[in-house]
Amino acid sequence: MANNEESRGLKSLFDWFANRRKSGSTSLERQEREIADGLWHKCSKCGVLAYTKDLKANQMVCIECGHHNRVDSDERIRQLIDNNTWKPLDEHLRPTDPLGFRDRKLYSDRLRETQDKIGLIDAVHTGLGQINSLPIALGVMDFRFMGGSMGSVVGEKLTRMIEQATQRRYPVVIVCTSGGARMQEGMLSLMQMAKISAALQRHRDARLLYIPVLTNPTTGGVTASFAMLGDIILAEPKATIGFAGRRVIEQTLREKLPENFQTAEDLLLHGFVDDIVPRTQLKNTLTQLIALHQPVLTPPHMVLWETMSLTSTAAE
Repeated sequence: MANNEESRGLKSLFDWFANRRKSGSTSLERQEREIADGLWHKCSKCGVLAYTKDLKANQMVCIECGHHNRVDSDERIRQLIDNNTWKPLDEHLRPTDPLGFRDRKLYSDRLRETQDKIGLIDAVHTGLGQINSLPIALGVMDFRFMGGSMGSVVGEKLTRMIEQATQRRYPVVIVCTSGGARMQEGMLSLMQMAKISAALQRHRDARLLYIPVLTNPTTGGVTASFAMLGDIILAEPKATIGFAGRRVIEQTLREKLPENFQTAEDLLLHGFVDDIVPRTQLKNTLTQLIALHQPVLTPPHMVLWETMSLTSTAAE
């Protein structure tokens, strides 16, 4: 009889510990969910936990190690453009499926799903605005939309923005992040390289400034065209920049590439990039460059005064 009571007590004790363990795991799961909901952010490089609000205040740059986390196009515009000065361009342009392309799913279905998921029509925002009170035409690519791939809409929007900037005599800045041309649009996607490049040449012929900002990653047809056509080419630290992928090059050359291959630092060393600018300093750096390259307009009364001075000197 006593043994039965002891065994029942032992079972209840085991049940109590089992319930404690179960409730403990539940609270741990709840804690993990709270972290996943966005209150904290774990750096993918150094592993430091940062309060998301503080990280956003530092423009999504890790305070501990300086790692530049990827940001979307809307956040990038807020970081660069003065409040209440942004005027979007060509928001009505929408991609189509001219080839009826299909891989694992129809291209038209893939477009619709991506648009519904992230709330963008395509992979670029274009518009006019001010950066520290200086006028600017800005294009910002978004990697969330099919890897920032360059389709017909991306090419058309960037071309129209550059033409607007040439007409208004605005400098152009394009923040690049892309996997390259969009294979689902075939030759139509590849032709955007030539179209944007032609618009940039007309912009240059007008003696106007163009600055591409290369962020992680900038690859493929974007690198092979407008990303490398800037008067001054800037890049973010540790950004991956290249044309073909690392694995493809290694398989072709049958050689192991250096660890820093296709990084912004390696391109700076070899002269493909003019400067590496941390994101927290980008707005001020762009402001200085634009201010330095703005055309100097001589006031009419100064021209008149100089003419009179030269005339009087000649008369003497």
